Amino acid sequence: MRSYEATTRIDAAPDEVWPHLVDVGAWRDWDSGVDRVEGRVALGEQLTLYATMIRSRPFTVTVTELRPGEAMRWRGGLPFGLAVIERTYLLDRQDDGGTVLTVREDQTGPLAWVTERSTPDLNPSFRQFCAGLRTRAERTAQRSS
Repeated sequence: MRSYEATTRIDAAPDEVWPHLVDVGAWRDWDSGVDRVEGRVALGEQLTLYATMIRSRPFTVTVTELRPGEAMRWRGGLPFGLAVIERTYLLDRQDDGGTVLTVREDQTGPLAWVTERSTPDLNPSFRQFCAGLRTRAERTAQRSS
């Protein structure tokens, strides 16, 4: 199994972070690692991501979990579970009203080596995503207070 992960603290409540997280069409406005995302965030719906680091290979996933203000999970990979890519976005409410965001991707399955070999190190991209979402959510939270 191969995993990537990034975490950041956001000075905004999870319910202030959530709208930015699920507005995947606007990600390109604050994350330079994303060219675009097609589709809508709803349980069972498909999303297609176009990342700047792999422009020639869009990545299609299915939304498998949505818990508003808490978690979003996607699943993709090869047919029949031969290689499974699962990406999770977790929002952890802190006692002081802030949020800890964790983005994690796990690649598993008997042919996971196929996706591992063709996937660059996602940790820098995940850190960039976390920083962008933090900036966006904190700006919005400051304007509303």
